[in-house]
Amino acid sequence: MKDALAIHRWLLAHQVHHEIVRLPRPMTCAEELPETVSAAPGRCLMVTVLEVVTRIGREVVIAVTTTVGSPPRPGTIGGLLGVRQVRAAQAHVVNSATDYADGLVCPLLLPESLPMFIDDRLSADDKPIFTPTGERHTALTMRALDLLTLLPGKMVDLRGPRPRGSRGTVARRH
Repeated sequence: MKDALAIHRWLLAHQVHHEIVRLPRPMTCAEELPETVSAAPGRCLMVTVLEVVTRIGREVVIAVTTTVGSPPRPGTIGGLLGVRQVRAAQAHVVNSATDYADGLVCPLLLPESLPMFIDDRLSADDKPIFTPTGERHTALTMRALDLLTLLPGKMVDLRGPRPRGSRGTVARRH
């Protein structure tokens, strides 16, 4: 399993300024990161691993990087990819597909064979951003711009279609 040391060594080799933060208490999942590091949910990232069933019935595992405050909705992912079914991957699938502990997946050092989608709402700025390291007692912090530059994957719009009755729909009726 990958851990904070593997991430630290990789970032050092790529000369990227970062910090591995020792947490005041252990986390069980990325959703606990904002409270644990006292940061806004929009400054904390999570990787959600999903199993999708394509139109021809083939099952594929994908990873989606979003903020903790805006987790991916299965319907939005399904519509974006044009697939029949989207479901959260079981823990053993997450562990084997990412080589990280389920719930604590870091967006860095994921296998090249794992398709990665990145929410385009992530801010590429100089402010710090936090992400799990695969361990319960540590987190990674670095500039958002540096992290987003390193992430392999496709930036996608995960906002999804506007719900019926939204302001845009009402305005068009008049």
